[in-house]
Amino acid sequence: MNEKPTDITANKKTRELTLTWDDGHISVYPFGLLRAACPCASCRGGHENMGSEPDPDVFSADLKESASTRLTNVIAIGSYALSIVWEDGHDYGIFNWHYLRALCPCDEDHSN
Repeated sequence: MNEKPTDITANKKTRELTLTWDDGHISVYPFGLLRAACPCASCRGGHENMGSEPDPDVFSADLKESASTRLTNVIAIGSYALSIVWEDGHDYGIFNWHYLRALCPCDEDHSN
């Protein structure tokens, strides 16, 4: 997976981040999924738990709307990732393109 997004839209009303990838695929991420899948060492439980793939358990996490799941900003990190700023101040996770594509919750990307 070497895809890169061509468009990124955060919709605070629907609480979704949408990425359109250069292969035409569209990924729609609920804010709760993004927060549950935060790739930072603190959220992952230490550096030893860091990896290039999201933990499969994040897809069943049910985070209710709160300051921790209300997105306030999305910041480009170079040409390889995004940093998401949450209303509770958390902004440590760097979501690289590979990680975000692996995190896409659609059936096409996660046929179990």
